[in-house]
Amino acid sequence: MWLDFLFRSFSKNIGIDLGTSTTLVYIKGKGIVLYEPSVVAFKDGGNRVLAVGKEAKKMLGRTPRGIFTVRPLKEGVIADFEATAEMLKYFIKKIYNPNRFSRLSVVICVPSGVTEVEKRAVSEVAYKSGAGRVFLIDEPMAAAIGVGLPIFEPMGNLVLDIGGGTSEVAIISLGGIVVSELSQVAGDYINETISKYVKQVHDLYIGELTAEEIKLGLSTNKTDGGNGDYEIRGRDKVGGLPKIINISKDELREALSEPLRIIANTVRKVLEKTPPELISDIVGKGVIMTGGGSLLVGLPELLQEEIGIPVFVSPKPVYCVIKGIGKVLEDFNFYQRVLIRTAKRI
Repeated sequence: MWLDFLFRSFSKNIGIDLGTSTTLVYIKGKGIVLYEPSVVAFKDGGNRVLAVGKEAKKMLGRTPRGIFTVRPLKEGVIADFEATAEMLKYFIKKIYNPNRFSRLSVVICVPSGVTEVEKRAVSEVAYKSGAGRVFLIDEPMAAAIGVGLPIFEPMGNLVLDIGGGTSEVAIISLGGIVVSELSQVAGDYINETISKYVKQVHDLYIGELTAEEIKLGLSTNKTDGGNGDYEIRGRDKVGGLPKIINISKDELREALSEPLRIIANTVRKVLEKTPPELISDIVGKGVIMTGGGSLLVGLPELLQEEIGIPVFVSPKPVYCVIKGIGKVLEDFNFYQRVLIRTAKRI
């Protein structure tokens, strides 16, 4: 007990929302200090890091020979271990100045449906980035804490978190996840759907950043409420020359009906496996949506139509997970039962 107190007293506590699209960092006592794209740019055959985060994202689809960009996480898990380690080292160095009396303690989130091997990969990359001790927390649990749901009460809380790589649905009660489902249909999948639609229907090739800009244009915090036309620039599929087309927002929303219905079906699967007493709680409280994907226009209404219970989008949904991690850091003794302590492998 005394040693644990001493250890915590001389440690720097940070939380990391390590996402497929973006990485957010929280420092205990300071709040959210970093919000950067999860992208790394390399040169010299991958031997040297050229840029990380915002600067690296600007290079997507624009690099000459000898430089390449990497998104080191895919579908919520680490796809490139070394690139993820380089990215985390850069972010930690950017916000944390160590001294000989301090030691870095990290709380980092993982998708609830990942394997033990994938959890170990996340913890090892955190250790490699300079952490002295590492705790993991399930992403929907962190989101629920960030929203302020009563996770330790004997009642059902349904959270739908739509991130860049995964959509997660979880029923939470008594401090644990009762039922959950993980789907790879999320922000990146929606970007790909937009790219494929524009290519197949309008004979236009567009890049990853353009597809993402279109998706963001259809979100509730960007839309002007009207239909209007969306100007899209790309390369003509037939002639190969630059081309500009206009697509209505209604057409784009219709093009996204398939991935949105898959997300709705993921929620349905969870509800079908949920114990009746918890269903009774959820009918009264509804579904709480978090993550950037929850901002897509029409998604809450579609979900409500599909499952027949109220659906609510949390305030500032992009920040729910990191805010939940922040609450854990600020009141570690209260929330430590939802954490997974990991050991550093030698």
